[in-house]
Amino acid sequence: MHELGVLLEVVEQVTQVAEENEVEKIQKLVLQVGELCSMIPKYMKKIYPAAVDGSILEGSKLEIEIIPGNGRCRHCGCVYNLIEEKGICPSCGENDFELLSGKEFFIKEIVAC
Repeated sequence: MHELGVLLEVVEQVTQVAEENEVEKIQKLVLQVGELCSMIPKYMKKIYPAAVDGSILEGSKLEIEIIPGNGRCRHCGCVYNLIEEKGICPSCGENDFELLSGKEFFIKEIVAC
């Protein structure tokens, strides 16, 4: 479960930003996670309290926004969700696509108290 290691790194980054901006407490953290990223949001939410324990984020709320895994067919140009369509273009049936989104992992927002 690499989610814990990633969340610990996020805590470190958020703590650094908070210190630079003289923020003493964080109310909410918003992450954007691509649905093709190796991070599993339900695991992240489950282990979040342990990851933030004793930090400036302790007691904060975690929100996760999912970025769809979209691709563009190289044959017909159709843009489609790769997971829903199992990588097969719904327009022409080809399995040759350019990845447009879905691998991202961002700290989108830090809300201070």
